[in-house]
Amino acid sequence: MSALDDVRVLDLTRVLGGPYCTMLLADLGADVVKIEPPGGDFVRETPPFHDEDDSFGGYFQSINRGKRSLELDFTDEDDREDFLSLVDAADVVVENYRAGTMAKFDLEYERLAERNPQLVYAAMRGFGDPRTGESPKQDEPAFDLVAQAMGGVMHQTGQPDGPPTKVGFGVGDIFTGVLHAVNILAALHYRERTGVGQFVDTAMYDSMVSLAERAVYQYSYTGEVPKRNGNSHPTLFPYNAFEAEDGYVVIAALTDRHWQNLCEHMGKPEWAVDYADASDRLEHRDELREAIAAWVSSQSAADVLETLNGSVPCGPVQDVADIYDCEHAQQREMLVEADLPEADETVTIAGTPIKMAKTPPEPGDRAPLLDEHRDELLGVDIAQPPEPDVGDGETESFEVSQDQSQDD
Repeated sequence: MSALDDVRVLDLTRVLGGPYCTMLLADLGADVVKIEPPGGDFVRETPPFHDEDDSFGGYFQSINRGKRSLELDFTDEDDREDFLSLVDAADVVVENYRAGTMAKFDLEYERLAERNPQLVYAAMRGFGDPRTGESPKQDEPAFDLVAQAMGGVMHQTGQPDGPPTKVGFGVGDIFTGVLHAVNILAALHYRERTGVGQFVDTAMYDSMVSLAERAVYQYSYTGEVPKRNGNSHPTLFPYNAFEAEDGYVVIAALTDRHWQNLCEHMGKPEWAVDYADASDRLEHRDELREAIAAWVSSQSAADVLETLNGSVPCGPVQDVADIYDCEHAQQREMLVEADLPEADETVTIAGTPIKMAKTPPEPGDRAPLLDEHRDELLGVDIAQPPEPDVGDGETESFEVSQDQSQDD
């Protein structure tokens, strides 16, 4: 038994944020059916590929594991009917097109909810959906870079004397995808209590404002726009990356006890008295930072970590090769093997950080080939969902251009 093995999800999303959301649901045991347009999700064609196999690249494999694939053309009446037959037995529909796109095919939330009042319809868009709140930008496309820029994340990221910098990975997509999964699970919980589904919406712009929460309250309290701090923290010290002889380590000695331990290991016991309070350390951060940097730079990263480990929060700045060699990552199953189609080989993809004692996720199944599961999805009778306990449900081409997708 898995946590979500009684949940079926129809996944119309493409690229990163939406598929990441539905991947989390699949990891938790949901039956996720990836409904793909003619030719499939264009991310299938994104490298790197394994050897000569171009069935799908690493990008697609990493975020579409554990799903089933069905290719449908919503401009075709029969394909629309096939989709509606799946909706009748579905628990969740997830899509990440701009507002109004599904209405072009007469497949908008209101019509689907008429057929299945228990349905949770989850829209992930760049700037939200008018059903949950109007926005003057709702007709505009958005990608991760746009969301990071507009939501305040880029302005806060980078060195103080450098330009705004996006976070290296797609947090505009992935963080929104995680919040979208939370949104869906909350709606499913509500349905368990009431028997009625609903429309839920998670916007990328909104998610980035939430991620940048520190800047929001700082501006309210001080009236000043926070500046970039590089690897340091505006109100905590020491909290930074320091260069050793052969790499970087981070040190976060925030509590008085951590600070005392750091002073002892550095041979500076007087600092524990001279800068006993966090406010003292913050006031003298420039000279203290230079001294800590000098101490770290005279040693290897391993020596610094061996000295501090267990008494001061610290760690190495690792690249992905280091993560592959990390015992923690191995033992916590954060690197898992996924099969390649029609081959006896596997590739490594990131595991799931969601750990459960009784219903552990199983993020190992490979991503599907395009339309791989047509027969098993459409070749059997689709059971009708039970009637809701209370209340009533709210009553161009499917190959939508890339700029209509709301994430990248």
